[in-house]
Amino acid sequence: MNQPQMRRREWMLYSSASLLTASLAVSLAGPAAAQGKSATAAKADAPRRILVLGDSLSAEYGLARGTGWVALMTQRLNQQQLPAEVINASISGDTTSGGLARLPALLKQHQPTLLVIELGGNDALRGLPLANTRDNLRAMVRAGKAAGAKVLLVGMQIPPNMGPSYTREFEAGFKTVAQEEKVPLVPFLLAGVADRSDAADWFQPDRIHPLAKAHPVMLENVWKQLRPML
Repeated sequence: MNQPQMRRREWMLYSSASLLTASLAVSLAGPAAAQGKSATAAKADAPRRILVLGDSLSAEYGLARGTGWVALMTQRLNQQQLPAEVINASISGDTTSGGLARLPALLKQHQPTLLVIELGGNDALRGLPLANTRDNLRAMVRAGKAAGAKVLLVGMQIPPNMGPSYTREFEAGFKTVAQEEKVPLVPFLLAGVADRSDAADWFQPDRIHPLAKAHPVMLENVWKQLRPML
């Protein structure tokens, strides 16, 4: 066999081996690639899980079950065919320190895709140091993000009973944390309720907790920020 023939034979053998190797690689990688694609698709199609960490304003204090803004949010998600499971972990009387203490276990148990933090009002009612409130809010936001959840911070305002300086600083604390941590903020959960001229008609006798008719308004305040996050 002359040299050109040998080179042609060697080339054909090399080409055949290369094609065989490539075919084996495709056949072996195919199931793994398909499995990876399926896992990604399954994760994308998995229902969202929304964890609400709040106080009495989110825990339906003094209301019939199913009439608070969190329950109304669940109804709206269903109506708009947005697959999401809502876990309401709100406790009446809870503070930011209480929420911070409870959050790690809740994140581990529920593994939420979205965390809504509605806490701080009871800190102000107790006259707690505002620096502590900000630190607790910041720590909760960071814990949520570290767990892979998007975080929505819900702001609160208080009457000037504690003095104008305390009142202004309390409201500003939510904005500060939201800006520092780059998370969306609901400026005031009770906007359109507590600032009405007839606000007294929208609250329970304690003048702190809204009536059921106020909760659709509260939902709208949250929904404006929550919907784009879905």
